[in-house]
Amino acid sequence: MRLEQWIYTIPLRLRALFHRNRLDSELDEEIRDHLDRQIEFNLAGGMSPDEARLVALRKLGNAALLRDQTRATWNWNRLEQFIHDLCIGIRTLSRTPGFTLVALLVMALGIGANVALFTVVRSVLLKPLPYSDPERLALIYEADKSQPHPHPWLPVDAGSFWEWQRSIQSLAQMALVSPFQGYNVSGEGGKLPEVVEAAWCTDNFFSLLGVQPMLGRSFTSDDDRPGAPATTMITASFWKRRYASDPAIIGKTIWLDAKPYTIIGVLPSTFVYSGAFGGSADHIWTPVRHEAPASLLHTYGDHEFLAIARLAPGVSLATLVERVDALQKQIKSAHPEPAVHPGAIGRTMLDDAVHNYKTPLYALLGATGCVLLIACMNVAGLLVARAASRSKEFAIRAALGGWRMRLIRERLIESLLLSAAGGALGLLLAWAALAWLVHTRHDMNRVEAIHFDGMAAAFTLAVVFLCTLFSGLISAHSAGRDNILAGLQEGSRSHSGGWSRALLRRLLLSAEVGLTVVLLVGAGLLLKSFEHLRSSDLGVPVDNVLTLHLGLPDARYRQDERKIAFFEQLIARVRALPGVSSAGLVTAAPGEGWAGDDLMSVVEHPPLPKGQGLDFMLRGADPGYFSAIGLPVLKGRTFNEDERGKRANVVLISRGAAQQYFPGEDPIGKHLKTIDEGGVWTIIGVVGDVRWNVAKPSIPTLYWPIYGNGYSYGTIVVRSSHDADSMAVPVQKIVAQLDPDLPVSNVMTLREAIGKSTIDSEFDSILVLAFAMIALVLAAAGLYGVLAYLVAQRRVEFGIRLALGAQRNALLSHVLLDGLKPAMAGLLIGLPASAALVRLIRSILYETEPLDPVVFGSVAGLLLFVAIAACLVPAWYASRLDPMRALRTE
Repeated sequence: MRLEQWIYTIPLRLRALFHRNRLDSELDEEIRDHLDRQIEFNLAGGMSPDEARLVALRKLGNAALLRDQTRATWNWNRLEQFIHDLCIGIRTLSRTPGFTLVALLVMALGIGANVALFTVVRSVLLKPLPYSDPERLALIYEADKSQPHPHPWLPVDAGSFWEWQRSIQSLAQMALVSPFQGYNVSGEGGKLPEVVEAAWCTDNFFSLLGVQPMLGRSFTSDDDRPGAPATTMITASFWKRRYASDPAIIGKTIWLDAKPYTIIGVLPSTFVYSGAFGGSADHIWTPVRHEAPASLLHTYGDHEFLAIARLAPGVSLATLVERVDALQKQIKSAHPEPAVHPGAIGRTMLDDAVHNYKTPLYALLGATGCVLLIACMNVAGLLVARAASRSKEFAIRAALGGWRMRLIRERLIESLLLSAAGGALGLLLAWAALAWLVHTRHDMNRVEAIHFDGMAAAFTLAVVFLCTLFSGLISAHSAGRDNILAGLQEGSRSHSGGWSRALLRRLLLSAEVGLTVVLLVGAGLLLKSFEHLRSSDLGVPVDNVLTLHLGLPDARYRQDERKIAFFEQLIARVRALPGVSSAGLVTAAPGEGWAGDDLMSVVEHPPLPKGQGLDFMLRGADPGYFSAIGLPVLKGRTFNEDERGKRANVVLISRGAAQQYFPGEDPIGKHLKTIDEGGVWTIIGVVGDVRWNVAKPSIPTLYWPIYGNGYSYGTIVVRSSHDADSMAVPVQKIVAQLDPDLPVSNVMTLREAIGKSTIDSEFDSILVLAFAMIALVLAAAGLYGVLAYLVAQRRVEFGIRLALGAQRNALLSHVLLDGLKPAMAGLLIGLPASAALVRLIRSILYETEPLDPVVFGSVAGLLLFVAIAACLVPAWYASRLDPMRALRTE
């Protein structure tokens, strides 16, 4: 067709698509006008009126044919045919509402789960960070590749960082940032005091990320120096919550740890720092050189910071890491202290933010993929069964010349309608699931990035298309011309479905069961891992124990004597509360994290090789802590009230430390000496082991008096004789009475603290279990459906058998075993497949082997039980048939 024809035809077709009636009227009017003009012309030539009309009609030709030919140039034939088929499909599905509703719900579950998990995986793991050129951002860590370490990605000491920054300026810009820590925000303007997360950073941190404040300015080198006026930047979330989005906030004073700071900038609402230590949206930032002690900023071996690098154009991360690794080896040679590590490693900033979530999220995405496959197989099975009931209809249409592709197209249209409607409902389910996830897991890094976008919509359309093809083509395969024509030869109602369709449904069910086994095994392993994690022994009794954290601002509690007086008065008043069995103070309670370590040597032992030391995790504790937490004293004694201040030169060690560092000898009376500072402490007792992390084994721990070692913070541990939760408010009231401007944070029972640390494992196991239960229900429904269908198809056969003397129990067993064949086949496929696939989730299993025989055996038993229950009803129905009624229906 030439261009000018397209220019003329396309507008006509578009008008015909949306204004068909008007165009028809215009065509009729044009034909009449043409006829009238010809009649007038003939009359003018001397013809009679009748003759003029006849000649005009003869010249015009067949008006009806002319209309049809003209309309043919307007038509969108394929589109109209498609719309026609859609209408037929809608009417066909509406005649079987039960089938349609079941298929719709099955598709909605499968599509909704996949869309939700795809959105999460893409948003969290794949979507770029909200910074400028985020692919060039990386984090560099120190590493000791010569020996294993509980944290292989080690934070950076400031001394090493400054040398890195000076030496690699041609390869990358670098900024220093500290982990988030608590700052006390004083009450003002009727607001209560609170603890807010804060981080120190170098003045180039935000410019390196490419982040500009939405109000005010960023830090400068004048802010980031000792003795400069105290300044801070706040996030938009904190600004909205604490200051009601006051536009005049810039220049106002905020009191942090009882010291005045000037707010110089408000960060944009899109800014969320997703570092290795969290992604909170509600925090403040301060300059590191202004905040950190000078000793910390110039020391080697005190690992308190993270190093962020922006790669120069054309520089790879591997090149940068190689250069920093070589530098760190030189630094180690110049500073051979044990805590200085001889290497460096790095990873992109995105990998650093999400590395803890990769395996669980991909495992969940795989689980939802299995659910979608099962859903498609289930719908395909339903369509095959439904087609069986219409086999004679299709056979007659084929015998009358019906085009096979037209019949297949009808199946695809029905599948498309089910998939599209299921996709629409699935989108609603996905939206609800994502809203629940964001609300439930607000602690997860990058959770703020989770939302629907164009890619999620495109993924939904792709899933709907694939489901349409999968379900529709399998159903259409059963409608091949040979099968359709064979339907005419099946004179019996008992064979109207055809054995080929029954075989196809059996194969689909076997695949369903196999996938269900994989999901059940994965869910079982994760559940067992979670139970092991929840029931892991912290080393102390966890019931009826309350923990509360507080920190004393140095501006008001600069002298150690004042800190000690406050803590002792606080603990004494807490112990006097009704219902309190015991109370104590510790720098970090069991399960609260690492909280620091140090390298030491035993004075009575031979000197260690240069650069080595005994690594102890450090805890400061008061004398009442050990009874409050329930930590047993295995040998020696605990601290007494006099061992504080200048006399705080005694320590306790854990049982693991005694076994590892004092094998075959009594540690009581031995002396420990710190490698760096040279202080000496006498061991006076051995206590039990506790875990610093629920999922990590206990490590050698040293306890020294909290009063006298410079601590201005601590966790109050309260053991109650009844419900520990009820003690939270009374303890906080005591703190408020002693210092009204001092907030308390992390108020929770010890059991709640364990639950908080195991939330990832609990979340993963519950979701996979939910998907596995959905798959199990679908598989059971499929088994029931296929056997009920087969029983209905073979009803006459069973009637004849019973009439000829067959035993009902034998018939029951025969039908039951026949129905269990797909389940057994699926089980034989699923168990080996599970054994191969579950190794992929080994890294997120806690004290659970991937090939756990109990889990595999339980899954096999559960599946057989469900399969028997699903098959028993149709089998019982077959065995209770009345032979005469069954034969009369033929």
